[in-house]
Amino acid sequence: MAEISGFGPFRHLRAESASHVLHYEGVTLRRSGRGLAFWFWPWSASLAEVPLDDREVVLAFHGRTTDFQDVVVQGAIGYRIVDPALLAQRVDFSIDSRRGTHLRQPLEKIASALTQLAQQLCMGRVQAATLRDLLAGGASPLRDIIEAGMTGASLLTDLGLEVVSVRLEPVRPEAQVERALEAPAREHIQESADEAAFRRRALAVEKERAIAENELQNKIELARRESQLIDQKGANARREATENAEAARIAAEAASVRSHIDAEAKADTTRLVDGARLAIDRERMEVYRTMPPSVLVSLAAQELASKLQRIDHLQITPDLLAPLLSSLVERAGAKELSKGAAR
Repeated sequence: MAEISGFGPFRHLRAESASHVLHYEGVTLRRSGRGLAFWFWPWSASLAEVPLDDREVVLAFHGRTTDFQDVVVQGAIGYRIVDPALLAQRVDFSIDSRRGTHLRQPLEKIASALTQLAQQLCMGRVQAATLRDLLAGGASPLRDIIEAGMTGASLLTDLGLEVVSVRLEPVRPEAQVERALEAPAREHIQESADEAAFRRRALAVEKERAIAENELQNKIELARRESQLIDQKGANARREATENAEAARIAAEAASVRSHIDAEAKADTTRLVDGARLAIDRERMEVYRTMPPSVLVSLAAQELASKLQRIDHLQITPDLLAPLLSSLVERAGAKELSKGAAR
């Protein structure tokens, strides 16, 4: 909006850079340009301000499909003014010379013209399609139709307008129809969810069964290994008993052999000792056999004296002394004879 200030009977106008100002005096165009600032005489001046920035028009209109369903098309059209002088000739952009505001509502007229043009372009598509086709196609077909129709529209060219963008929301049916259309999809989604839950439960049951089978197999394998362990322990015990019995047998045989060897050694020793004693006794007996009786008696008396610790009574008879005395006489005579022979 332009700023207008007064100084006496004169007025000063200053426009923004995004505004195109046209200054007329009567039918003569005195000034025309963007962002102007100038003095003017209000009694003969006519001013118009055309915005040059991009604008948007909101769309919202109803249509009926071939299956007699009401739909709502909503969106926005962006446009800009490319020829402000031409537009100012077709649409009244006059401003108040005191406040700088528009005397009419030119932008609403432009918005109405664009909305009607977009509605006219869309109705052909909406009326020729069913509701499901419109919902399945989305907003792209309608947007393409509006863009193609407005690009070469003579209305926009005559007004000096250019469409910058077209944005449409998805087509919306009535609330009851939308809920009815959503019901099958919702049921399908619910069925899919139920199927997923059933599959998940079946998978869980299958996994539990697999776990139970695995546990059972583990128990069977554990029992089999325990049986093998028991068998192995029994075999080890039997082997140990056999080895111990064999070791005992070997030890007994070794002890028997040793005892036999010891007995034979003792027997040999006994035989040797007894043989030696027997030989000694034999030699002694041979000696005793050749000895005179008196010597034998002496030896017997000596042996007897060595065996007796104390002699209480000793009785010597003539029968014992007679042989001894005769033996002594004989020995003494023999010695004398041997001495005479030697002389």
